[in-house]
Amino acid sequence: MTLLSGIRVLDLTNVLAGPFAGYQFALLGADVVKIEIPGQGDLARRLGADPELSDQGLGVSFLAQNAAKRSVTVNLKHPRGQEVFERLVASADVLLENFRPGVLARLGFDWERLRTVNPGLVYCAISGFGHTGPMRERPAYDQIIQGLSGMMSVTGTADTAPLRTGFPVCDTLGGFAAAFATAAALVRRERTGQGSHLDLSMLEAALSAMGWVVSDYLIAGRVPSPMGNENVTSAPSGTFRTAEGQLNIAANKQEQYETLCRVLGRPELLTDPRFTTRERRKAHRHELREELEKTLAERGAREWDELLRDTGIPVAPVLTVPETLNLDHIAERGLVHSMPLPGTAGTADCHVRLLGSSFHVDGKPVGPAARPPLLGEHTDAELRHIGYTDTEIGLLRQEGAI
Repeated sequence: MTLLSGIRVLDLTNVLAGPFAGYQFALLGADVVKIEIPGQGDLARRLGADPELSDQGLGVSFLAQNAAKRSVTVNLKHPRGQEVFERLVASADVLLENFRPGVLARLGFDWERLRTVNPGLVYCAISGFGHTGPMRERPAYDQIIQGLSGMMSVTGTADTAPLRTGFPVCDTLGGFAAAFATAAALVRRERTGQGSHLDLSMLEAALSAMGWVVSDYLIAGRVPSPMGNENVTSAPSGTFRTAEGQLNIAANKQEQYETLCRVLGRPELLTDPRFTTRERRKAHRHELREELEKTLAERGAREWDELLRDTGIPVAPVLTVPETLNLDHIAERGLVHSMPLPGTAGTADCHVRLLGSSFHVDGKPVGPAARPPLLGEHTDAELRHIGYTDTEIGLLRQEGAI
């Protein structure tokens, strides 16, 4: 995909939020140069469910969001490494980093210096709390942000909350927000030539994404509470037990509720005074659930899905991740991409399956154009690109600068 062809991104990030943002640019054709610590690399290279891959510096967590990037090792604490980095900055359109606030400045690259080196640079700094405010220097991982944002307080039931979501949602939201803000800044630069300093707070990204929940308090004055799989705005809208498996039903409109009652063969629920209007159904949601589950217990979730999915009622069975990935729909949309992965210890090449983008462009799925890189795989080629000779590259390596 070439929507961002010609855009050059320095990805100075580690683990998840930042690399995820960089991956969005790589998927769309940007030249993403991943800057890594010599001999170590991104911590994600050693994380994931396959210990053998982690031992090879190709951890599952790294593979998941670093395809189509090029790896260059630079020691930012070495004076010669800083010279290399300055040349890289001068050649770039975008710099992504997710150090704690102040780290890059202490290395000699604050915003003033960066924009002196490259006035058109779009510099996006991703951190837990942003670069201002009393919490700015606190370290933060996804779980910390989930707890501080209030997200955990509304996840689960009254008995199980606070509960962490089953994936690092705040890291992912932060990555999406960073990619969106950076793309917007590139549009402005195209029009004006002006670079940008983007200060991305994962905490604020999480709160922004919780818009409806947060607005319940800001506007209506209602403190959000955990409701499990129920939908606070409507009933019946949630997860229901069946004879086999669970079924999500979201009959949020009056006509959808009426259709549901007819398909289930429960017309009496339409005239039951407890359930005749949206507000009454919300007030008696537990009684309504009991009535519906009496009928839903007659068939399994997949059978009910077959009966209900063409009625206009949003409905689907609750699936596991493997079940979802095996859907014909996912295969036809081309979300999952297979590509070769080189062995690193004399082992044979293998293939890995990676996720592409969540959207199609001009009718085509968007996937990575190249495999994830080995640590430092592109260092020499990249340094030649910014003007170093092979002799100079050899000296930089001897000195520990790259």
